[in-house]
Amino acid sequence: MKFKQATIAVHSGLNDDKQYGCVVPPICLSSTYSFRGFKQPRIHDYSRRSNPTRDIVQQTISELESGNGAVLTNTGMSAIHLITTVFLTPGSLLIAPHDCYGGSYRLFCSMAQKKSYNVKFINQIDKLELQEALNEKPKMIFIETPSNPLLRVVDISMICELASKAGAISVVDNTFMTPVLQNPLLLGADLVVHSCTKYISGHSDVLAGIVIGKNTDLISRLAWWANNIGITAAAFDSYLLLRSLRTLLPRVKIAQNNAIAIIKYLKTQPLVKKIYHPSLKENVGYKYAIKQQRGFGAILSIELNGNERLLKTFLKSLKLFTLAESLGGIESLICHASTMTHASMSFEAKMKAGISDMLLRISVGIEDKEDLINDLDNGFKTASQCAEYNLTIGNKI
Repeated sequence: MKFKQATIAVHSGLNDDKQYGCVVPPICLSSTYSFRGFKQPRIHDYSRRSNPTRDIVQQTISELESGNGAVLTNTGMSAIHLITTVFLTPGSLLIAPHDCYGGSYRLFCSMAQKKSYNVKFINQIDKLELQEALNEKPKMIFIETPSNPLLRVVDISMICELASKAGAISVVDNTFMTPVLQNPLLLGADLVVHSCTKYISGHSDVLAGIVIGKNTDLISRLAWWANNIGITAAAFDSYLLLRSLRTLLPRVKIAQNNAIAIIKYLKTQPLVKKIYHPSLKENVGYKYAIKQQRGFGAILSIELNGNERLLKTFLKSLKLFTLAESLGGIESLICHASTMTHASMSFEAKMKAGISDMLLRISVGIEDKEDLINDLDNGFKTASQCAEYNLTIGNKI
């Protein structure tokens, strides 16, 4: 797969400082700005509304996503909440994927319970189910591809085209792919959202989110409301995101290459029942992945053969993979979706989405791939010994 030749260095404020010639743009921490005179505000008046450092991040990510504007928020979830706050009203219908990120699922359900809007979760791969949902005249359709944690891929162009015909705003969560591997705006989406906490930050030290769009009127409305409810990102977080954007391309490339090597190894493991990753021909939506993505990403999930005791033994044996939520950092993380990222979903909802108690989501980092494979191998060997021991005492797994 070819990578986009991102022009991050050109558009991230490098060499733009007119005062001192700083190569890296200086951070602007001021919360307020003086007026030139009575009724004569400057470009910036108060940092909740706009900030020079945040402006650079918004411009950079907007250009990477081929957009015409962006709003940087304090978390990924606040970015999603902003979108629904601006465009949905009581009685509006939101169509969302039944297998979306647990935080998105929780937000949509809780807001529907407050009657802020209605939500319907569907399998967006099923064209009949999708069309039936669109026939209900939704105001918005939320797309997550690849999905979290089962890496299912849906046809962005097709869904956005149908959404447009139905008069619905199409929103794509592009967190897993980043602008390096996928650009939903070029595929027909109205808005793109990222949890910048993940790959765009890449160092597990920033909370932020962003919404990007081509329609400047939509972005203006989002910017007004972001200032109104006070969810814009801080200057220091914006500064850290600028640092991270300059290494986004190589980080994604290294992590993806590591993921492909790990998948090759996992195919040989008898304790691995199933592997979920867009690079696999048997993965749901593979035919769409090769059409709309420029790579397959570094997030994968595996389902283990065994029980909870084996699962605990495997996780406890890992040294390089850290048991933690989140993803997209330079370090490799492993997550038990059912009790961590998707714990807020009901048992029935998890079963419908296909999230079993033996499912593990892996965020592959940029460590040496042989070290990562050796760590997994040690974990599987230890878990296998546990399984053999239980078999000898009649406690079958």
